[in-house]
Formats: sequence, C-alpha cells, structure tokens
Amino acid sequence: MSAAPASHAFFEGSYLGDRARLAPTARLECKVCWHVYDPAEGCETWQIPAGTPFTALPEHWRCPVCDGARDQFMVLDGGTPDLPAITPPVAVDPHLDAQLKDMPGRFEAVFREIHSAKMKGVPFVNESLGVKAVGFRAHDGRALGVLVTPWFMNLVLLPGAQDDWSGLRTGDKELIAFPSGTYEFLAANRPETGPYKACSLFSPMFDFSSMLQAVETAAAVLPALFDAANREEGTRSGEIRRRAEEEAATLAQAEAAALASEEPAPRPAGPSPEMSRRAVILGPRAAQSVAPEGPQDGIA
Repeated sequence: MSAAPASHAFFEGSYLGDRARLAPTARLECKVCWHVYDPAEGCETWQIPAGTPFTALPEHWRCPVCDGARDQFMVLDGGTPDLPAITPPVAVDPHLDAQLKDMPGRFEAVFREIHSAKMKGVPFVNESLGVKAVGFRAHDGRALGVLVTPWFMNLVLLPGAQDDWSGLRTGDKELIAFPSGTYEFLAANRPETGPYKACSLFSPMFDFSSMLQAVETAAAVLPALFDAANREEGTRSGEIRRRAEEEAATLAQAEAAALASEEPAPRPAGPSPEMSRRAVILGPRAAQSVAPEGPQDGIA
C-alpha cells in the first residue's frame, strides 16, 4: 500500500487538537479566509508579540481577518527553524478573559428580552432579524465587538480592568480613534451589562433581508475597522474621515466659545449621509448601497 500524500498533513485537524504535536515555529492557516498565523510575526490586531507560538495564543484569540475560531486553523508548515527564542505564553488578563467569554451572551439575553417585551410591532424594527453578538475580541485591554439587533447594529466597547466608567452618563459622547478613522461612541449603562460605549453602524435595519446577511456584515466590520487603508488620504473614505473630524472640532470650538460667553452653543447641522461611520469602515460602495442612518433608538 502506498504512503498517504504529504499534503494530507495540511488538512484541518492534522494535529488532532493535541497542541503537543505542533512545533513552536509551526505556521497555521485559517480554512475560511486563508489568513496565516506565523509565530515569527505574531498578531498585531490582537497585540500578540512576535515569537509567540500558536499553542501559546490566549483562548479568546480568533482569526483577525474573518473572526474564525482557532480550531478552524490548519497546519501549513513547520515555520522558520531558526526562529529566535519563543516568548512564554501570553499573559491572560482575567477581567478581559471573563468579558470575552460572558458578555456576548449577556448582551444577547438583554436585547432579546427588550425585543420581545418592548420592541414587537414597532415600525422601525425589522422582524426578519434576531439578536446576535458578533466578533468580540481584545483591543487595548478592552473587549470590542458588534451587536446586531432587529433595529440597530452597533460597535460595543467594554471597560478594561483599568477603567472606571461608573460615572458615565447615558448619552455622553466620546470620539475614539482606530486605524481606519475616528468614531463617535455614546455611553450606556444597563444593570445586566454594566457601563459600555456604543457606536451606531446601521439604524434602522431594513437594508438587511436576512440575519445571515446582517451577521456577515457585522463580521466584516472589525477587520475593516483595523485596516488603516480605509483612512488613506486622497480616497473617499479619507475625505469622509477628514470632514467628520472637522465637524467634531467645529462643535468643540463652538461649545468652548459658548462657555466663555455663558451663551448656549449653536450646534452645526447634522452630518450628511456621506459622513456615516459605516462609509468609513466598510468603504464607499457600502455607503452608496444603504439609506442614511435613522434614529439611534435602543443603543443605550
């Protein structure tokens, strides 16, 4: 009987879930999007330092491109034999690890209850959709993900162990910078989840005909959010970002002047549909295919 082709070793499960079978230098490839995790490079998105083997990645690590689970990675090759000393396993932040495990389920439970108790029959609710927390991952010591409901899709940012957000008032605004641009988040606080910050991507949700379509869009948001190419100057997304930041600066100057004169601050006209956050994140084609954002009901 002839030997099995060597390529069989590259299929999913070739290390049978036994990490001891993986060399510290082994490179693995996501079977969904073909992203390669190379220990020699680490993972910038998840802030994993170079020299970290696949076996030492934290349990909450997922594919930085498609958000696929780590068990969806296949052994590609043995990597670089002369890789410098491998770093010890990445330290796990217990607070962050607990958030990544527990908070997606909490948000889903809370907003399913809101949907069934308060939002049934409301005109701006797309009843063909459900509630799903998508792609929660670590970012600067905080948990970040996307929450999909029948009436909105939001980025959700949770406090890190170093943060005290107990004094935040619902509706407080904050501009937060990401590689693709700067986005406005609103503070929220619920007994079941505690304080968090949310950035509206879509509201209402009638642009989506199925939950699959909505979830696929949500899964595409985070990789695009961390893609600096979306903020290149000279592109339409760069122009959108520039105009949005100018509007924020104008508002700040007006409010400062009003405080100085003890007069109410005149607010500039609201942003045009061109300046929507989803246009910056998902690109101009996505912006052209959807209607302007509506009321941000339910983000708090």
